[in-house]
Amino acid sequence: MKQKIFVIEDDPALQELYTYSLENEFNCRCFGEGRSFFDSLSHEKPDIVLLDIMLPDDDGFSVLEKIKTKTPDVPVILVSAKDSEISKVKGLNMGADDYITKPFSVLELVARVKANIRKSFKPTENFSFKDIKIDVAKHQIFVNENPIQTTLKEFNLLSLLCKNAEKVVAREKIFVDVWGNNYIGETRTLDIHIKEIRKKISAAGGTTEIKTIRGVGYILV
Repeated sequence: MKQKIFVIEDDPALQELYTYSLENEFNCRCFGEGRSFFDSLSHEKPDIVLLDIMLPDDDGFSVLEKIKTKTPDVPVILVSAKDSEISKVKGLNMGADDYITKPFSVLELVARVKANIRKSFKPTENFSFKDIKIDVAKHQIFVNENPIQTTLKEFNLLSLLCKNAEKVVAREKIFVDVWGNNYIGETRTLDIHIKEIRKKISAAGGTTEIKTIRGVGYILV
């Protein structure tokens, strides 16, 4: 089943562009203003929302605030001709998950949509590998039956490695899934987090290893 994208955009030409660009991989529905969007949102939940800031009946920031109140787990990408840093910061501070400036390329649009849907995915079942058990509901990791304290990034990182146990996870995928598609920072940050997780596994009596595959990424074995 295709994932659902709701687009709030009042320009018919851009609505057509969205539909043409996304319909092969997604179920895309366009709304010209906020009212019809919220009517649909009351009985149908999308996987992601693309939201224009300049709308006829309500500005995008107000719509964003309502979306995050009603469905806080649905990622929202703001799309606007406004390229000012203030607009971007305001939108991100209000809960937007990403920001695209018009005009944009179709390839960038599809890539951003996929990345944000991927980031928003949250497993509903617990999972484990060898002596590591991850309780998703309680946001708790157990090593050799002993609970270990982790930061949010450590939890998400070890969860990612555990879900892909015995498979190499590329550094690029780790940065996208754990830090976000737009992360800019020292790549050494990942190595430091891996080092801390290894210490915690060892301190809890665990024997599961995180091995470094040089030039590629990491693997849980």
